[in-house]
Amino acid sequence: MNIPIPTPRDFSFRRTALSHGWYDLPPFSFDRDTWTLTRVLDIDNGAPVTVKITATPHALNVHVARQPSQRTVARIVRDVRHALRLDDDMQTFYGAVTDDPDFTWIVRQGAGRLLRSPTVFEDLVKTICTTNCSWALTDKMVRELVNNLGQAGCDGARAFPTPAAMAAVPVSFYRDVMRSGYRAPYFKELAERVAADELDPESWLTSELPTPELKRAMKRVKGVGDYAAENLLKLVGRYDVLALDSWVRGKFARLHNRNRPATDKKIARHYARFNTWRGLALWCDMTKDWLEGNDE
Repeated sequence: MNIPIPTPRDFSFRRTALSHGWYDLPPFSFDRDTWTLTRVLDIDNGAPVTVKITATPHALNVHVARQPSQRTVARIVRDVRHALRLDDDMQTFYGAVTDDPDFTWIVRQGAGRLLRSPTVFEDLVKTICTTNCSWALTDKMVRELVNNLGQAGCDGARAFPTPAAMAAVPVSFYRDVMRSGYRAPYFKELAERVAADELDPESWLTSELPTPELKRAMKRVKGVGDYAAENLLKLVGRYDVLALDSWVRGKFARLHNRNRPATDKKIARHYARFNTWRGLALWCDMTKDWLEGNDE
């Protein structure tokens, strides 16, 4: 079955799907030969469903191997719209960058939407997996987590594990199988808190807290420091933070500081003109060359 989902006029499938590394972490995968984003979606009270997403100029085409129920179709559409940020209004951001010659490409290429998971819980777990380690280790941790704890669909592909599934295993799983090091007890505690409704990461999407207060709330989760919280803030639509790490600092040095290290204050000043959109402007600047010559 093919499910068409109309897209906004300013939407770029390629720029969104490849906006950051989530596309390469299961249950996502991406085929650059066919420009297909694959995702295994967890369906309430049913087996996970694998969807393959491609794009036409004005719509997404979501392919499902089996005939889903109307309820499942609605869930698929909801999750795809959320992950690809189809309901995000980008016009204010585009207005902020459109007169800057170094950033007008963002409007022209429809950049700025950051791929995210269907749930904030998944984004939170994956973000903790990115801290203080290489991308190769992040990839290994997430794959072990999904392969061992994710529910399998009819095709054998696994969804991201639920909080309950993660809470049910001992800390030794996170230490010895997932190889998450110091993070092991953090994952166990996080899953238990979410499964017991003591913590609701999904509420961060609609929180009315000012960004600094929401950041403090995120940092109350063990394993979430400034960098992780600021990445999460971008995934829930708050862009007035920079989320600086060694990769961003190094890329900024090459692009804007003659290959010399720059202070965080200097980096902040460079993007200050974009005000509440400065974190998104920075990320677009850092990733402009990821798709040069391959945009839609």
